[in-house]
Amino acid sequence: MKRSAGVALGMFLVLLLAGCGGLRYSQVAPEAKDFHPKRIGVLPVDAGTYEEARGAVDAIIAAVLVNKKWFADVVAADAISRQIQANEELRKAVLDYLTKLKTVNFSDPALSLRIGELCQVDAFLVITVDYWNHTMEGEKKVGKVGLGVKMVEASTGKVMWKAAHYETSRYYLFKPDLKDVAESLFKTMIEEMPH
Repeated sequence: MKRSAGVALGMFLVLLLAGCGGLRYSQVAPEAKDFHPKRIGVLPVDAGTYEEARGAVDAIIAAVLVNKKWFADVVAADAISRQIQANEELRKAVLDYLTKLKTVNFSDPALSLRIGELCQVDAFLVITVDYWNHTMEGEKKVGKVGLGVKMVEASTGKVMWKAAHYETSRYYLFKPDLKDVAESLFKTMIEEMPH
């Protein structure tokens, strides 16, 4: 009897763990339950060494957010880029904000407020590309895309949500389009994003 119960418990635990998916990392601020931005902006992506991902990821993020219909308006990265080029104050605010965020992990409330005012958004996303390549994982050929996302409340600088995840698509002869992998990845990630 004890052996049967042990086997049943073991099988249950295996099935439970097999069903655990989720993101590699996701953290939602406690205040996020009352956070419902109407207008969200997407800052131009930090593509790092994956320069070819820059325009593609910007467009994918905006399209997925628009299709979700969670926000009254989505200000895409290309629109914010044009504003940055035309407005010296915004350019300096974004550069200073991102520098502080990247170097000392500080979301400056005064700078985020200014970005929100100049872009007329309630929140904005800061996105980094962690992977964007075709590679080998063990003996498998895969297309791999990884993203890091931070959702910032513009008025306070509070990071309401941050997440990091990657997705791979196995292939044999024909390389998968990394844009398709990125779209699937971001759709998965935003399921945990407050809205």
